[in-house]
Amino acid sequence: MTQLSTTERLLGVFTEVKPGEGTTAVLMFANVFLILLAYYFIKPLREGWIAVSDVQGLSKMEVKAYSSFAQSIILLFVVGWYARLSDRWDRVTLFTRATLFCISNMIIFWFLQPNFFFEQLPISGLVYYLWVGMFGVFVVAQFWTFCADVYSEERGERMLPFIAIGATSGAAAGSWIVDQLVGSGVIPTEALLLVAIAPLVVSIMLVRTVGQRQDYLGRDTGETTPDENTEVAEPAEEASLWSGARLVLFSKFLLLAALVTLFTNWVNTNGENLLFRVIQETLAQQAQSEGITGERTLMEFVRNGTTAFYGNFYFWVNIVALLLQAFVASRLLKYGGFAAILLILPVIALTSYTVMALLPVLAVVKVMKIAENATDYSLNNTSRHVLWLPVSSAMKYRGKPAIDTLYVRLGDGLAAITVLVGVHLLALSTAGFFVFNVFLVLCWLVAGVLLVREHRRASLEVAARGTD
Repeated sequence: MTQLSTTERLLGVFTEVKPGEGTTAVLMFANVFLILLAYYFIKPLREGWIAVSDVQGLSKMEVKAYSSFAQSIILLFVVGWYARLSDRWDRVTLFTRATLFCISNMIIFWFLQPNFFFEQLPISGLVYYLWVGMFGVFVVAQFWTFCADVYSEERGERMLPFIAIGATSGAAAGSWIVDQLVGSGVIPTEALLLVAIAPLVVSIMLVRTVGQRQDYLGRDTGETTPDENTEVAEPAEEASLWSGARLVLFSKFLLLAALVTLFTNWVNTNGENLLFRVIQETLAQQAQSEGITGERTLMEFVRNGTTAFYGNFYFWVNIVALLLQAFVASRLLKYGGFAAILLILPVIALTSYTVMALLPVLAVVKVMKIAENATDYSLNNTSRHVLWLPVSSAMKYRGKPAIDTLYVRLGDGLAAITVLVGVHLLALSTAGFFVFNVFLVLCWLVAGVLLVREHRRASLEVAARGTD
């Protein structure tokens, strides 16, 4: 095949496409769209459920923050278990069975929802909160591992930015559909878990189709898979309960990837907490200036103001992220390389938090956080997946889930500690918190530069093997 199909010419608007690549790219795009669509049916239930899950002696904020620590510990075991399964099953079987396992869990949680079949089961909200984190391992993260395993480095650098548009648009579509369905009363809130099953079932079918297609094309063309020519040194031992997390300590590449992931999430979560703090301070000032003093009236004013702010905030984050993913990601990767797409977020974050430290007012914080979050959900999301293209399949299925989940949750935990120490021990002002985030971003930049060097070294090793 020497000519581009109609589909491939259309995809050329977003990235460089070569003949024969269009069908797989569209299937992968649709797959991740459906996965994120389902995820955003599941995710909104988490906040409401944990809000009615009281733990004696702890505030709602503490319950949520400490749950992140518990999630990190549980993920250590889950990632090790998942790594052992990846040694036993091929990639399509692993994806299929893991997704079916999550679907069975969703049916159980649908049955256990508060004020449905049962009034309120103890700690059920906490269990569901922890499970949503597990979902990221079993469905969301494993898709990107599967994607990195399907594509060679050269193809992946061209096609992953387009496929990531599916993730961004799926998240936006899921949020919008949930708002429409629940807000209009078309379906009750408790039915969202059942609705989310449908896109996951279709996702399994698409993965199996891609797997069969790649097997056929590989036999037909004699192409090798990434596994055959991208081996990177790793401990030669069978995957164990601790192998996913322990593998990070044996590889400089994985250690730096883990540090970059940890700093990324720590900085971003700190920023989210500070944004919420500035919103509450602003609403309190507005209420005082407008003479709102009644407890019930004040509570309604703050609730409505916060809801309205976040509705507008997330709208602009998703719109900007979609535009960046569609028209900037592939071009930045093509002309700037991996370094440009990995380091652009910490550079934007450094600028944003410096400005916010100098001007910690809501209008400024809102614009800076939109820039940071939109870049994170688009360009940085692409860099996270391109990162894994030059490494072995075994390292992807062991190291990547550990980093994508455990170190993300550790970032959440460190953000909770930051709030605890900053508020209760150091009594930091809002500007003081922003200054601390600037320091974290500088550490993030150093780790990012070192990771770029390791990624370049791994890519050169792959290229050298290809010429042997």
